[in-house]
This record gives sequence, C-alpha cells and structure tokens, in this order.
Amino acid sequence: MTSKEVRARIEATGIVAAVRVYSEEEALFAAEAVVAGGIPVVEITLTVPKATEVIAHLAKKTPHIVVGAGGVTDTALARQCLDAGARFLTSDGLNTGVIEFAVKQDIAVFAGALTPTEVMTAWQAHSDFVKVVPCAQIGGESYIGSLHQMFPKIPLIAAGGVSHKNAAKFIFAGATAVGIGRDLLPVEALRLRQAGRISNLARRFLSLVKSGREH
Repeated sequence: MTSKEVRARIEATGIVAAVRVYSEEEALFAAEAVVAGGIPVVEITLTVPKATEVIAHLAKKTPHIVVGAGGVTDTALARQCLDAGARFLTSDGLNTGVIEFAVKQDIAVFAGALTPTEVMTAWQAHSDFVKVVPCAQIGGESYIGSLHQMFPKIPLIAAGGVSHKNAAKFIFAGATAVGIGRDLLPVEALRLRQAGRISNLARRFLSLVKSGREH
C-alpha cells in the first residue's frame, strides 16, 4: 500500500483510532473492536508494550486495514515500525528526519505540530498530513479553524482531547480527520473486554465525522 493509497483511506474515513493501552493483548483487542465498528485506520502507539509485534500481527492477520505507528521519535524507530508492517508513521512532535525517511520509503507520515510555524515546516518537509496536538487543550475547534484559514491547502488532523462533544466541530472547522483515543477506547470497556461497546462508539464517531462534513 503506497503513501497515496493510505492518504486516501484516511481522508475517506476521517478518523485515526489511536490505541494507547497497557498490554499487547489489550492493544489487539482494541484494534479489532474498532475495526469491527467500521474504522479501518488504527495507530498503535509505541508506548504499548511490544508495539512492533502488535503492528506486525495486525499487518499480517488483517491486511485490509491500515495499521500505523504512533509516537515515532527518530528514524531508527521508524525503520523498526516499517519492518513490522506499519503503513504510516506519526509523532506528537515535529521531527523532519522522520518525515524525510518516510518520504524516501513511500510510507505515509503525519508529523505532530502545534504552532503555525511548525505546521508550515512539517508541510514543507512533505508530511502527508499535519497532526495538530494537543488540540482541545489549546483552543479546540477555533484553533483548528484559524490554522485552516491560514493554510487552507494543508490537511490537518486534530488530535488530543477529541470527544463526542467536539468531533463534528473539528471537522466542520476544517480538519480533514480526527485522531481519537480515550473516548473511543474507554478504560472500563477495555478492562471488561466490551467489544460491542467499542464498536458502537466507533460507529458513533463515524456518524459525527459525516455530520461535520455535511454542515
């Protein structure tokens, strides 16, 4: 799957499911429940124990989904994730070295950014998307709206604090997609292995994204 194909899947779905949990088993359960709910784009954060093994398992067993690595801080980690089968790389901060690596390997990348300068720098380095994080804590949808007005051609992913209350607002304000973690994967639902509950949440978020695009 090329970076262009991955980019198209993310644009179509409008959601990146961020899996940031505490065990390999829990990560696999979370990913499968999210996919069952209709979200085919799953980011396994590298803070997850044996994260690259989780990525490898998902890439091999569920090739119809787009699995990527989150929290990639350097090119050595980027190489490990690529070797495991990751289809995209993302970070919570701006590292142009990781962007350059991804571009050379034809793997999708969305760098983390916060300020207008960082957004512009990430885009000029050929990041496929720019992930604005943490978003809700520094102005929410009004901040995304301001960035979108400044950079209308840069596809932004709003991440950090995205919830049922603001997901549609982020999309309406100009975000191409949203990154969702905690509100999609509640601690209790993970602990009790409530796959149906997580799948229902996934469907609800997909509906919110659709609503934000239609308004």
